[in-house]
Amino acid sequence: MSQISALDLIARGSDEILKRDDLQARLALGRPLRIKAGFDPTAPDLHLGHTVLLNKLRQFQDLGHTVIFLIGDFTGMIGDPSGKSATRKALSREDVLANAETYKAQVFKVLDAERTEVRFNSEWFGAMGAADMIRLASTHTVARMLERDDFAKRYAGQQPIAIHEFLYPLVQGYDSVALRADVECGGTDQKFNLLMGRALQEHHGQAPQVVLTMPLLVGLDGVAKMSKSLGNYIGVTDPAIDIVNKTMKIGDALMWNWIELLSLEIGIDEAAALKTDVEAGALNPRDVKLRLARELATRFHDADAAQTAIAGWHAAVTGEGDVTALPLQDVAVPAEGLRIAALLTAAGITPSNSEANRKLKERAVKVDGAVVEDAGLVFMPGFEGVLQVGKRNFARVRLIG
Repeated sequence: MSQISALDLIARGSDEILKRDDLQARLALGRPLRIKAGFDPTAPDLHLGHTVLLNKLRQFQDLGHTVIFLIGDFTGMIGDPSGKSATRKALSREDVLANAETYKAQVFKVLDAERTEVRFNSEWFGAMGAADMIRLASTHTVARMLERDDFAKRYAGQQPIAIHEFLYPLVQGYDSVALRADVECGGTDQKFNLLMGRALQEHHGQAPQVVLTMPLLVGLDGVAKMSKSLGNYIGVTDPAIDIVNKTMKIGDALMWNWIELLSLEIGIDEAAALKTDVEAGALNPRDVKLRLARELATRFHDADAAQTAIAGWHAAVTGEGDVTALPLQDVAVPAEGLRIAALLTAAGITPSNSEANRKLKERAVKVDGAVVEDAGLVFMPGFEGVLQVGKRNFARVRLIG
């Protein structure tokens, strides 16, 4: 692949490359570059927002470069203050290591294991003494740290900033020194930390790394970044039917952003052509969304699971096909049964009984394809069928006592 086309691929979906000329010069060296990305194992599971960065790393691998998947088992015990208005709760060493193991199992759904180095930053920080950490801290001033937007806001708002939080950017930056990184990738909220790596590499006589930032993926709500705490996420380990169903719920405008950031199969030119066809009315956006949903379900499961999930989605949404393609979800109910509103909430289809009752009044609730309006309808243990609210929220359930 030519340098120009390689640059175009690398730049696709990125927010910023600092500096692009430096990246072009590194690519011209004719050797595999060392591409670093750090992940603090602060939670056991990854979601699609994490895979935006993983996809970019995979593109570097496809161009012949080596990815360093750095697990921040040391930094994870500090807690990244990026975007936080309060100090993170510290994790135990045991929690960090348990989460790290799940990360290792999940990342190779995207990355090529043959071109990936999995490293832990405790390799070098575990050997550092207090004097080493003091020397590292002496390379930057408090004023420099307060240039960071989230620190500045907390300081101005008289919110506490713990001393150890100032260490986090320095520690992340030193990782780049230890690994001799050519490029470091991260989210836009990581820019300060990534630039710290450049500064510390120069301080240690290394060529400063190229910094590549990626946008934060907007979640299912179409508003906030994808986050488990907000509930607007799709997990890498979610069942295939959930990946398909949730992907199909996103807005048409958001779909193009997801394709740009998540798809490895739909190239730049094809995405532009698909968008033109949709805008001209020659292509239903649902078909484009289904293609993306199939790709994501296949990536995190396999082609058969993706096909089964799509068949189940079609059966529930269009009434065409066999609903038994949907996975069966057990819902525990009392011996006297549950009213329809409570059942919809227990099955996770509606957020509350009041919302379920509102949907009943709107004639938006179906059971096995038939509209239900009677809020007093009770379902007993042993019932098995498909519950549906609107066109896109559904579940095949079995009630157990």
